[in-house]
Amino acid sequence: MESTIVKMNYKQHLSKDVRMRRLVSQFDILPLSKEKNIHLELCSSIISQQLSTKVAEVIFGRFLNLFKKRSPSCAEIIAIPFNELKAIGLSESKTRYIQNVCSFFIENKITDTRLQKMEDEVLIDFLSQIKGVGRWTVEMILIFSMGREDVFAVDDLGIQSAMADVYDWKDLDKKKLKEKMVKKAENWRPYRTYACRYLWAWRNNRIKSEKKK
Repeated sequence: MESTIVKMNYKQHLSKDVRMRRLVSQFDILPLSKEKNIHLELCSSIISQQLSTKVAEVIFGRFLNLFKKRSPSCAEIIAIPFNELKAIGLSESKTRYIQNVCSFFIENKITDTRLQKMEDEVLIDFLSQIKGVGRWTVEMILIFSMGREDVFAVDDLGIQSAMADVYDWKDLDKKKLKEKMVKKAENWRPYRTYACRYLWAWRNNRIKSEKKK
């Protein structure tokens, strides 16, 4: 899928946070990008839920192979019979959710341009109307597909785990942890997306290090 690079200008701001500064100096993160065909990005996100990256890539490849071109429209996806779509390795619920996405886009005449013009919270509320698409899913689309710079995924388990470790909040219950996370993230505006990406990078590096032990 084609993409355009979003200019980065955030390191100095995030480095005002002493602990975040260590992550900024330790990791290089990829620039944000704006992808085309947001309906496909949503389908990919649904497919990948609760799957490893490798398995998700295989199934999404099978999904694309159902079509003659690599960027099928919503109408082309809807035209695939339910059982044929499910047969690529999807559960019944995921198959239905993909159809829900495409039906919603068709019924509401949604284009990438229209979505890109929406503010983050408006877009989250709008796309969360689709059964099978929740706030977290839309936040991931905003971050990884739409290049939005100020999204804070407070419900992401990886972000929760990373912040609990980085800021020594391991003993807090879930409610208190999320309250502390939201308060801390206010200092990162308007670059909370980049902070999330540093936290994911830190978390992934720690997991790799623990596996080597």
